[in-house]
Amino acid sequence: MNNLVIMHDQQAVTTSLILAEAFEKEHSKVIRSIEQKINGAKNGLVKNMFAEATYLDRKGEQRKMYYLNRDGFTFIAMGFTGRKADEFKLKYIDAFNRMEEQIRNQSLQLVTANADDLKRANLLYKIANLTSDEELKEQSLKSSYELVTGKSIRQKKTDYQKLYEAVTERYGDSVEDNLKGAIRFIRVWKG
Repeated sequence: MNNLVIMHDQQAVTTSLILAEAFEKEHSKVIRSIEQKINGAKNGLVKNMFAEATYLDRKGEQRKMYYLNRDGFTFIAMGFTGRKADEFKLKYIDAFNRMEEQIRNQSLQLVTANADDLKRANLLYKIANLTSDEELKEQSLKSSYELVTGKSIRQKKTDYQKLYEAVTERYGDSVEDNLKGAIRFIRVWKG
């Protein structure tokens, strides 16, 4: 039982099949428990905990199953008792926490990468506004646009990265203090 928690529709979930296997219950009984909870609910909160789906059984026939989010798992599994149930609940909680941590770390990395791209785009935009070189202005604006939108205007997207690295290697964090010098450097670098 390696994958207690899986990703489905950008959400960490488990399935009725995983529950049945882990708790050593018949899948049909897990389905019945879920449907009793759904049908017995007086508000929409319970329905948001489960998503009906299908899977192919060993015979290749489609069968009903459910995806359960954390709340759905908790709602159903709390009714399961015994040593096996407790072991699974602890494994599920651990797996869910690891999955959430992984998602948080990926989100943080994405935010950091986006912040770096915005910083580069801002610098290129400033360079474009200070230069009278039309070709440099156009190249800087295109590169700035690509960084902000993630959409490529031209095939070579790495030119701005090489340019940015060369400028920051020369001027460090003080590029903005010496933009005219940076523009002269870029003209020579393009040369």
